[in-house]
Formats: sequence, C-alpha cells, structure tokens
Amino acid sequence: MSHPRNIIGQLTATLATVLLLASVALAQGTRTWEQSRYDELVKGTARGVAIRSDGSLELAPASRALYTTPSTYVWSIAGDDLGNVYAAAGAPSRVYRITPQGQATVIFAPQELQVQALAIDRSGVIYAATSPDGKVYRIAPVVPPTAKPGAKAAPAPPMPQATVADALQPKVTIDPTYTSSVFFEPKTKYIWALALDAEGRLYVATGDRGEIFRIDRNGTSSVFFKSDEAHIRAITFDQKGNLIAGSDGSGLVYRISPAGEGFVLYSAPKKEITALAIDTEGNIYAVGAGEKRPVTPTVGAGFNVPVMTPPPQGAQSALQPGAAPFLSIPLPGMGATGSEVYRIAPDGSPKRIWSSRDNLAYALGFDHSGRLIAGTGNKGRVYAIDGNGQFTDLLKLSASQVVGFARAANGAMYAATSNLGKIFVLEDSEQREATYESDIFDARNFSRWGRIELRSTGNVELFARSGNVDNPDRNWSPWRKVDTQKDSAADSPAARFLQWRVVLHSGNPAPRVDSVRVNYLAKNVAPELDDVSVQVGYRFQSVPRATSQMSNVADNVPQQSQQANAPAIRDHNSIAVRWNARDDNDDQLTYSLYYRGDGESRWKLLKDDLGDRFYTFDAALLPDGGYTIRAIASDAPSHSPDEALTASRESARFEVDSTPPRVENLAATLDGNELHITFSGADSFSLIRRAEFSVDAGEWRYVAPIGEISDSLVENYDLTTPLPTVTPNEASEDSKNPQQPADKQLSKRRSKRPPQTQPPAGTEEHVVVVRVYDSFDNMGSAKVIVKPLSGASSQ
Repeated sequence: MSHPRNIIGQLTATLATVLLLASVALAQGTRTWEQSRYDELVKGTARGVAIRSDGSLELAPASRALYTTPSTYVWSIAGDDLGNVYAAAGAPSRVYRITPQGQATVIFAPQELQVQALAIDRSGVIYAATSPDGKVYRIAPVVPPTAKPGAKAAPAPPMPQATVADALQPKVTIDPTYTSSVFFEPKTKYIWALALDAEGRLYVATGDRGEIFRIDRNGTSSVFFKSDEAHIRAITFDQKGNLIAGSDGSGLVYRISPAGEGFVLYSAPKKEITALAIDTEGNIYAVGAGEKRPVTPTVGAGFNVPVMTPPPQGAQSALQPGAAPFLSIPLPGMGATGSEVYRIAPDGSPKRIWSSRDNLAYALGFDHSGRLIAGTGNKGRVYAIDGNGQFTDLLKLSASQVVGFARAANGAMYAATSNLGKIFVLEDSEQREATYESDIFDARNFSRWGRIELRSTGNVELFARSGNVDNPDRNWSPWRKVDTQKDSAADSPAARFLQWRVVLHSGNPAPRVDSVRVNYLAKNVAPELDDVSVQVGYRFQSVPRATSQMSNVADNVPQQSQQANAPAIRDHNSIAVRWNARDDNDDQLTYSLYYRGDGESRWKLLKDDLGDRFYTFDAALLPDGGYTIRAIASDAPSHSPDEALTASRESARFEVDSTPPRVENLAATLDGNELHITFSGADSFSLIRRAEFSVDAGEWRYVAPIGEISDSLVENYDLTTPLPTVTPNEASEDSKNPQQPADKQLSKRRSKRPPQTQPPAGTEEHVVVVRVYDSFDNMGSAKVIVKPLSGASSQ
C-alpha cells in the first residue's frame, strides 16, 4: 500500500501536469491579452483616470492649472483664509500671490537666488526664507485683507510670460500693497523650512550646522535645537505642540518638545527626510530618500540657476559673451533613485506604507477626505496612499516635480510644481468624464480579434482599434465601440497591433474598470531552423532541464523549456548534432532527425520527438561513409493536425569512419645487426595518415611510407633499423640498483650501445609491433616475432 505522502506527491505532480497542459492548450488556438495589474495599466495613457494599485481604474479628482509662473522652480506654497495661495519660487526668485481666480502679482523679489520656504500667520503676515546664504523676510500687507471667501478680487496687473531676457535681466513690478523687511538672518548656508507654533513664534530649519532657530513675534531669536546632522530638511507641529523634524544624513525623525528637548522617533532606512505630515489621529508621515553611505552627510546633487545679482567685477569676462553666470543649488532628494513613505503611530511604532524605485516624493498633504497625498517627480505624479499597502495613482500634472500642497477654498487643494513652476487646483469632486487608453499590444503576428471581455461597474464604454505599425497615428483603423452587452467581437480589422480605450462616466454606482481581456487568434507561421551542425567524435554533456514557469500573463504563452547550450566534450565513439530554431508564434516545438548516406535517395529516421535542440548518438550506428543530417521542427504540439507547420534544414556533409585500418603483410628479418621490416596499411574508407613501429617494447617511432606522402587508402612501408642491445656495464648498473624503475633501466640500455659490446648477430629473439592510423584517428596494429638465425647460439 502506498504511503499517504507518496499519494499526495503523485496527486501534486498530476495537478502540475494538468496545469501545464492547460497552459499549452491555450497556445494551441485562441490566446488572450489581459490587463488587470498596476504595472501593466501604468504604461497606458490616463486622462482624468486614477489607477489603483490593485489594478483597477476609476475617476480621478478634477484638476485644473490655475497659474503658470515666470519662474522655473516653485519650492513652497501656503494658503490664507481667503483662498489665496502664495508661492515661493526661484529662477527668478519671487514670492507670488495668486487669487482663487488665477490672478497673480509679485509681492516680493529678493536679491538671493531663490525663495525656499513660506509660512503665513493668522494676521496674514508672510514669512519667506531665501537661499543660499539667505535670510528670513517678513512680508506684510499694508492693509490687512478683509474680503470674504468667494468675493471677487480686485484686478491685478497681469504677469508677463518668462523669457530668456527676463531670466537674465529680470524686470518686475512689486505689488504696492505689500511691504517687506529682513526679519531674521541665521548666517547659515541654507534655510530649508519654516513653521509657526500656536503662539505665532517662527521656527527656522537650516543646513550646514543642522540648527533650528526660534524667533519670537518681536524678532528675538535663539537656537531652539541643535542636531548632529548636517541639515534639518522638514519641520511641522503635532497636536501637542511638539516640533517634528526630519534630517538629511541619517534620515532621522525627531520629536522636539516645546522646551527644545529632542528625541529620535525613527531612523529611516533612507538618508534624507524630504517631507513630513501629521493626520488628525496623531500619525506622523515621513518621506525617506537616498541611500545611506558611511560618509560625511552632504546635500543632494544640485541644479543650475541663473545668478540674478550682478557678478563681481571681472567675473563676467570668464563667461561666453552674452552668457549668464550660474550657481549650483542643492535640491532636496536629488540624486536619489526612489523613495519611501513611513507612518509613525502615536505609540512610536514605525511602518513603511509606500515605496517606489522610480518616483521621488517631495511633498505630503491630506485631501478633503483625509487621505494622505504624495507629490512626486520626475514625472509629475500625485499618489493617494491609504496606509494598508494600497495606493492610487491619482494624477499626472504637466510638470516634472510636484513639490508642495496647500489648502484651498471649498475643500480643494493647491499643488505646486517645478519644471515648470505652476500652481494647480485639485478639486474635491471627481471628473464627470475621463478616458484611459491602453498600451499598444503587439501580437507579433497577423491576428484576428475576438471578443473583448470587460469586467466593470457603472457607466463605462469600451472602444478598440488595430493596425500593422506600432504607431497608431500611422493609418490605423478608427476607434470603434465594442458592444459589451451582446458579447460582440471587436469590430477591428485583423492586424498585428491592437489598442483599447475605456470612457468612464460619473454616476451611481461610480464607474470602475477591474480588467480588460482581449481574445485573439494569431495566424500560424512555420517555425524556422538554421545552423544544423554535426561534430564527429564528440558528445553533449547533459545539463539539468530548467523547470517551465507558468505565467498569469497570457499575451506571450511560454513554450516548453528547450536547451541549445549543452557543452560538447570529446568522445571518439559518438556523433553530436546541434541546431537552432525559433517560432514567431511562441509555439512549443518538437524535432526529428533523419540521415542519408552518399548516393542514397531515401531519408531514414534517426530520432524523433526531441524536445531539446541537440542530440548525441553512437557513431557505430552508421557504416563508414559520407552522410547528411536533416533536422525537422514541428509546431504540432500547439496546433491541430491540419494547422501544424514544419520547417527543415540540412547539415553540411560529414564523414563517419569507425572501422580501424588493417596491417597487412607484416614481415621482419635479421640482416646482421639490423632488422628489415616491411608491411602495408589499408583502410576501406579513409586515407592512411601515419604509421609507427616499436622493437622489443621500445618507444614508438614514426615511419614514412614508400613515396613519403600518406594520401592513399593503402600505404606500403619498408624500413631497416638497428637491433637494440644491452651492454655489460648497463646490466651491472641495473643489478646495483634493482629498485630503479624498469622504464628507466630500458632507457639507459637504449642510449648506450657501443658497437664493440654488441652480442653476435642473430643470437637474440625480437618482437616487432607496428600500428597505423586513418584520417579519423582509428588505429590498427599487428606484431611479428623474429627468431634467432638457425645455428646461432645465445650469449
């Protein structure tokens, strides 16, 4: 009776076989292309459609561009109670005030290269920090604003579009309703962030010495906290009045009490904390970027911005005529290849809730529903992170980096971007209608398109188009609607490429697309064979076959694991055949080998049903002669018998000779102190290549044929060689050293043959052995014994 474990193992193996056959069966006819994963859907084009990490599509929040600044970079934004947004920018260095209607004015234009950070107090006073070697400015309205939210703003002078000339020689009109003055000068290289506490005191996070300053409303300043890190990059306050700070160097998140006592809440795996946010439950969210290295902490890679202040006298002469001087400014997180978002619970326990190898998060915020929002670069994407390992790719804004968020009126959000410096509005409502276009699918062969299966809810329309070039703009078929209610096939012409599109319409229930599956039938094409090579005297060393992997992506069905790289090793008795094959349908292929001898008309089967692209067989199976191998590849395992196709390829002619040559007419006679040896070497197929002889187990010595050239099936040999003898001295030396190896004794005897010590001729018996080789290194041998001359006596 079988052991239960054996039965379970057999059932498991049977199930694996059934699944593998199911995969193969899929390749025999109709194939499918399905998109239901985030990494597949993100390759498409979303216009107002959000892509969830679980692989579904839904309507994204409505968004619009509010204002494009003349500056290349926007570093920070802040909103006031009236719905206005203030933007800190660089290249050129400005602070802009933008109304909810998109009207903008410049309220501050410092001499420093950029305005890095902003903060607004309850009275509407704006604090702006500049870098590098910057200051904190106080920008106050001449008349405090009293307008109510939604009220029509007074007309503002329009901002001209930025030009190269503006960047080099900026001309700006400052809004006269604001005044500015230096509020605090920390005398540090960088000012990274600003924050206001409940009492209106300003906190300034700086770089180079890792200091946080606190400035009272009257302007009195002091060092509030000193870190051993080089830079404090982000700061914010929790509900208890503690300052939360993130560093660059070791990626530390600090909690600093109102008394200035610091405690490290978390040491992130990344080197730099680029953004912080705290929700209503007290959870702290932090963005980590950059890899930790055992070096002195430094800021990230820089970018170049034009210097706005006049250069020192003589400096311009080092530049090209008309060029502007540039200065490198560090950008938070620059040089990093990805980032992570961590959540630190109120009890202090940390957890990574989001990560990306490609996107670097610059900003965190919360939307109207309290969802965590992350702004990233360098593709301008905005993500919603739910904290349970799930996220939603909400939007792609028309800029490189999303660097800041701020509250707007009526539950909306402002988003700031760099490259280009823009302000967007993210509404608290969804799009009314949005579209998503899939990535282009390449069937790799001319194909017929069947039914497109759409799994969705709500009001969703499906369209498809096809073509024979990879660019849809080059004469593809038009978009045609697919009737999903009637399970109709796609009304798209047979072609190599296909693309689908969905249109989501708002309603109840909300529209959602979970998967799209395209059924298609590729036209079968014959496999291709080439490079059929034969190696006589070699065999292939077996290599363990790789296990076939089943894929849940049906667009490219994996064929059976097939080897073509087994190494060939020397084996005189074997013949190795190798070939290359491919199939554009990705069909499973099997191979058959046939052989045909010279002068024959019929191909004879050597081996069939091969899965690998190599084969070794015994050379003795083929009689001596010339042959050709034909390899045939068939895609029959993937098609019905009437649709299967084959391809064949023949090898170059090769020769087989496994029969050794013959030694004929061997004779040896004594002629005084010499042996006279004659013999013939003969082979029925290949040429005799060389011959050797040995006398009395002596070393092998080459002998040339009569005529000296070995180029015939039969070669004759005639030679005379001195007799080997042993001198008395040699015998005496050997007796003195009986443990000396016999081969060394024999070597000595052969090397010393003084004529005066040779025994009388004809008194010894000798053994003559000859061997001959053919072109295939087959060897034949024979021997003859030479008796002493009659009447001779031994000495």
